[in-house]
Amino acid sequence: MKKIENNFTVTGFVGNNAEIRQFTTASVARFSLAVSRQEKNGEETNRVSAFISMEAWRKNEHTESFDKLVKGNLLTVEGYFKPDEWTDQQGTKRSRVIFIATKFYEALDKEEPTTESAEQPAKKTKKK
Repeated sequence: MKKIENNFTVTGFVGNNAEIRQFTTASVARFSLAVSRQEKNGEETNRVSAFISMEAWRKNEHTESFDKLVKGNLLTVEGYFKPDEWTDQQGTKRSRVIFIATKFYEALDKEEPTTESAEQPAKKTKKK
């Protein structure tokens, strides 16, 4: 049987300063991550962006990593998906998926390929 893993890795810009709440033994930082990708539709290329809501939990003595969760920082975030279900005040069942960030670290800026390098195919090397 194939093993199914519940994890993700994504790179994006922190969309807002983290909202941090402290509890008795742990703290949670809630923040958004702006991600985008290029989509080609015929001759037209568009950049499509989205904001992902994230949560990061840490024991109170290990919250120093929350200092990286500042608007505009480029981060790579690793984590897992957590389903959440509840019933609202009108009695309607609701659900959502929460992105739980287990690790986040500064990402390196990717350089955009120049026109010259984009036109020349990369040379392949063979390993012996």
